[in-house]
Amino acid sequence: MPRKQKTGKFKLKTHKATSKRFRLSGSGVLVRTKGGKSHLRRRTSDRTKALFTEMVTVKGKKTIQKVKRLAPNMKG
Repeated sequence: MPRKQKTGKFKLKTHKATSKRFRLSGSGVLVRTKGGKSHLRRRTSDRTKALFTEMVTVKGKKTIQKVKRLAPNMKG
């Protein structure tokens, strides 16, 4: 059976670690989660722990370019 001819295009693969760390908001702004949420939090105050749940907007232009390159099919 003959092989299928290649069209010359390639699949864009998403960098999974990037897609888990960053998200696009409804208005198209790139946001990220905060680090330090997983363990060693017993002595941390409740107020500080509550601040970990917030998403932070990504400010750097080059960082935004890198994330969009690593995750081209990122959904909001």
